[in-house]
Amino acid sequence: MKRLKANLLAVRARLEHRWHRGQAYLRANQPNLAAQGQIWMGRAIFWLCGIAVGFAAVAFALMTDEVTHLFKEMVRHYPWAPFVLTPLAGAALLWVTRTFFRGAEGSGIPQVIAEMKRSPDLPWRPLISLRIAAGKMIVGVAAIGAGFSFGREGPTVQVGASLMAAVGRYLPAHLQIQRRHLLVAGGAAGIAAAFNTPLAGIIFAIEELTRSVESRMSGIIITTIVLAGVVAQTWLGNHNYYGQVVVFGETAELAQTILVCAVITGLAGGLFSRLLLISAGEWKGRLADFRSSHPYRFAAFCGLLIAALGWASGGLTWSSGYDETEALLKGGEPLPWYFGPAKFVATVVSYMSGLPGGIFAPSLAIGAGIGQNLVSLLWDQAFPTTVIVLCMVGFMAAVTQAPITSFIIVMEMVNAYPLVMGLMATALIASAVSRAVSRPLYATLAESMVSSQQKPANPPALNLP
Repeated sequence: MKRLKANLLAVRARLEHRWHRGQAYLRANQPNLAAQGQIWMGRAIFWLCGIAVGFAAVAFALMTDEVTHLFKEMVRHYPWAPFVLTPLAGAALLWVTRTFFRGAEGSGIPQVIAEMKRSPDLPWRPLISLRIAAGKMIVGVAAIGAGFSFGREGPTVQVGASLMAAVGRYLPAHLQIQRRHLLVAGGAAGIAAAFNTPLAGIIFAIEELTRSVESRMSGIIITTIVLAGVVAQTWLGNHNYYGQVVVFGETAELAQTILVCAVITGLAGGLFSRLLLISAGEWKGRLADFRSSHPYRFAAFCGLLIAALGWASGGLTWSSGYDETEALLKGGEPLPWYFGPAKFVATVVSYMSGLPGGIFAPSLAIGAGIGQNLVSLLWDQAFPTTVIVLCMVGFMAAVTQAPITSFIIVMEMVNAYPLVMGLMATALIASAVSRAVSRPLYATLAESMVSSQQKPANPPALNLP
């Protein structure tokens, strides 16, 4: 009994000694520990926002899928409905955007780039805010649900950047996290979560948004992007964007296939990009004057064209084109030869309306349509799905002129790791061909936004970012 009591007293003495030592350590290092605590609190806020971006991307995806399904069900029961709904929605949604959510027009990526380039000393109409993010999602979902040929991936970049910029005010000042770092992290996290491709989000941050992110920020940014991707995979499932796709080809003959796919998609993507740039600021003529004078009537006219294209193509051009692309990749019934060209026209018309909406998913659909048309030409050189995947990469790289991001996005989406060298070669060649046809789409639009905001005059009546 005495021995037990002695042992207990010894334990108590040791605990009291350690307690006093701990108290002394805390008193001696209180300033340093407080600073460390603030740093980790700031990092936690930063990373929690990455999780929030992931949830926003999941919500955007689920709402988009639901409205697309509802639209197709409506058309199945009432084939005439798009000729009423789509024009009315075009005019109404443009009015809502211009009245309540100015800055939410277009894809969203140029806005983020423009915000990173803006001068803090000059007047600036915000292109990044929680209000704009809300409008981007609400109006973007409604536009897709009305049949416009838009995607949700590009808009998620602006949503992610807006969320991250809003969180910046709560970060400790001594962390010295610049606003541009917040925009890069939020935008790249949006891409990672939207496509369910974390690696592509990291490359997008480096290649498209900025090329000078300091090394001390890379760890925090990458963690934020990965957290957004983890949330998306948790809620949407650990699957590829287009599921499991079988891709292969003979090495000797695949080089010819790559060259053909790259050149054709490079020319088509360059033309697509050039048309979007022309519609954003260089377009002249009576129709352009009509758009400037009567933007809501023009949006309704675009909606009427979208309805007519969808009706003429059997519904193939409506909404993002995800279902049609997935069907082609999984070897379903071949689509009509005009799917790619019709989707091309529908997306350009949708973009001209001035509504919020992205072009990533439609671009992949257009590339898949081009690939399907090339299968008959290249059937003895590569597996049909290989041709389709190469054309998806080529067209997307040509439109964005971001070849590394494009091939990584498609590689992760379809699990095409065995074809990585072919995807990379196609993306690089198609991007080079596109540069001979058009200036870089997003960078050019961002420069236009920066210059227009710095002018003393009012912004143009219809800003198509």
